Formats: sequence, C-alpha cells, structure tokens
Amino acid sequence: MKHGLIDAMETALGWSGAEYLGRGFVRGSTGAPSLMSRILTPNRLLDLAMRRSLNRPQLRVFREGEEVHPAVYFADSVSPRGQSIPMVNMHSLGTLLRSGATVILDQANVFDPTMEVACRALQWWSHERVQVNAYLTTNEASGFPLHWDDHDVVIVQLAGEKQWEVRGASRAVPMYRDTDPNSTPSEEIIWSGVMKTGDVMHIPRGHWHRATRNGHGSGHSLHVTFGITKRTGASWLSWLGDWCRENEVFRHDLDRRHGADSRGLTDAAARLIAERPPAEFLTSYEQAMPLPRHVPFLDVFGRLDAVVCTTHFPPRIQDDGQTVQVSASGKRLTFTAKALPSLRLLLSGQPVCLDRAVPAVGVEVLEVAEALVEEELCAPLTPELSSGYTGLVTNAGS
Repeated sequence: MKHGLIDAMETALGWSGAEYLGRGFVRGSTGAPSLMSRILTPNRLLDLAMRRSLNRPQLRVFREGEEVHPAVYFADSVSPRGQSIPMVNMHSLGTLLRSGATVILDQANVFDPTMEVACRALQWWSHERVQVNAYLTTNEASGFPLHWDDHDVVIVQLAGEKQWEVRGASRAVPMYRDTDPNSTPSEEIIWSGVMKTGDVMHIPRGHWHRATRNGHGSGHSLHVTFGITKRTGASWLSWLGDWCRENEVFRHDLDRRHGADSRGLTDAAARLIAERPPAEFLTSYEQAMPLPRHVPFLDVFGRLDAVVCTTHFPPRIQDDGQTVQVSASGKRLTFTAKALPSLRLLLSGQPVCLDRAVPAVGVEVLEVAEALVEEELCAPLTPELSSGYTGLVTNAGS
C-alpha cells in the first residue's frame, strides 16, 4: 500500500524503509503543510469527540499538568425515554480549551477513517501493530511530565507549534513488563526545540521526553503520535510458552518431593526452540491477527462496485503455477491460477473500482472480489471508508 504520509515521513526522517525504527532519535520536516491538514485538523478532532459516546481513557483532558476530572467535561445525554448516554459537553470542553488545555484522543484510528487507513498503511509498511493518539493543546498548556514509552513512536506535527525535550534512555530497550521500574530520567538531552507544522520526529522506545506550549502565548498545537509496538525476544518466548502445551512433557506437574525431570524438560525446550525459531514467530503473528472491523457487504443495498483490502498486514500470495494460495487473518484460500492478476490488484491495499479493473485484469476480478469480501479480507469501499484514502492513497487499476 503506497501512502502519502509514509512517503513524507521517510523523506523527513531520511529513511528508506521500516528497518530504521527504533535505531535512534531523528527528526525532520516533510515540507508538505497541505498534507498535514488532510490527515487531521483541530476542528475535525473536536467533531469526532462531539459525535461519539466516549469515556476515559479514550478521551482525556489535561490542564496545568494535571488531568481534569471527566465530570467537568462529560455529561449524560438523556433520551425522551430516559436512556442515558455519556457525551462530551462541548461547551465545557470549549471553556477548558480557551483557558489553555490539552485534549487527548486515544486510538483515533478506531473513530476516524483517515486515521484508520494511515495506521493500516504503517502496519503494512512496518509489519508491526500501530495505533495513533491525537493531542490538541491550546495557549500555554503543558502536556505530560517527563516520561518514556514502551514502544517506538513517530510524531507528526499537523498544526501549530509545540516545544519538546527529548532525552536518552536510562535503561536499554525497557519494557512494559520488566524487571526494573526504570523511574529515573536520563540527564542526557538529545534534542530540545520546537516542532512546527509538517515536522516529523521518531523517538525510540525508552527515550524520555516531554512537550509543552508554556511560554508560547496564544495559539494551538495539534500532533498525532503513531505508537509502533515491535515484537521482542520476550514476545517470542511467550509464544513458545503456548506451543509447549502440545508436548505432554510440559503438561506434567513439577514434582517437588521426588525432583522434577529437569533434564527431560530442558531437552524438550531446546527441541522446541529449534523447531520454532523467531522467524516463524514473526510470520505466525501476522497470520494470526483477527479480522478487522468493517461494514459488511449486503447485496440488498446494491451491487459491489468498489473494494479495498483491510487486513492488518499484507496477505501472503503463493503461486505454484496451477493454484494460488492466499493467507491472511487466520484464513487460507485457494484460487485457480488465472485469478492471480485479480488477487494482486485486489490485495494491493489500494482502493479498486471494479468497473475499471475489468479491462485491466479481466472479468474474473468480479468473482474474485466477491469471494474476498465474503471471506472479509476485503471490504466494500463505502463513501466513509473511501474518504480515508482520498488524497493520500491512489486507486489501483485506475
């Protein structure tokens, strides 16, 4: 999937691929302010908050470095029948923002199609899970205190300016579940400066950082943080822990009184490690991801006219000359060899208009598209989903 945000990000950071994730702090400018407003604007973020029933921690507000109690900006919307739905009180939220506050929307990709498509593109690019949080700060509000994240982040400044301080790590590649609390900040300041519209910054896991608008006067800042959680050796060992249950030797109780068969266990563990190396874990992880949410296709609404692949990671397409195997999201589908051009087009991650695809790859694309939609590897391209691609991802086969 070719996405404008990834192209701009790689240009800004001087990267040529996802292998640079986590290697070191780097920042730069995309030089594309029009792209930033296409991704998200302050008003669109507030519109997302207004039209959905959200709760903490999906939506949080901070003021003067402290979290504002949700009761200040949430209210129950009561229907004529007495049904109560928690909704953001936009008047109260506006009052907070006028005085200076930070609004945080976690997992904006769940609520906004543009954010959804951007995260999917980053997942196809990195082969790791990605989520995005949005941060809107007004006037001289400060954000989180000095902290570190347990995943790599790519920060994109979409509007306004914000002051940042980035420090080195106190502990090499710390983890969420770890043997060390890692609570003492590093004294090494790697970079201190202002992020402006169009700037991009990569902060590796474990690097301490903070951001604020203190001293910047009237104005605002909007940035999104893409959190990219890479798998580790510990992740691989946890996966092996699930596989070990296949072998009876691991299912037996450990006998304290007569001594556990430690030699038998360690030999079996060594065989398991050899049989299921890290490379198999990486492949298995992608294939095991569940199907994502999307609007189902119902022919009562009309014919299928456009589709897009919505799997979390690129499907695997294996061609043996006679049949084509497609693997994704725990499913394995078999097609005839003549379906290969259609599969490559439909599973490219780009939106596909079927009427335009027929001249390019043949009429069988219609049947293949129906099969992929039925198996939920592809989704119908609704106007709402299509909006997430417009201006960011080109149509395939057009």
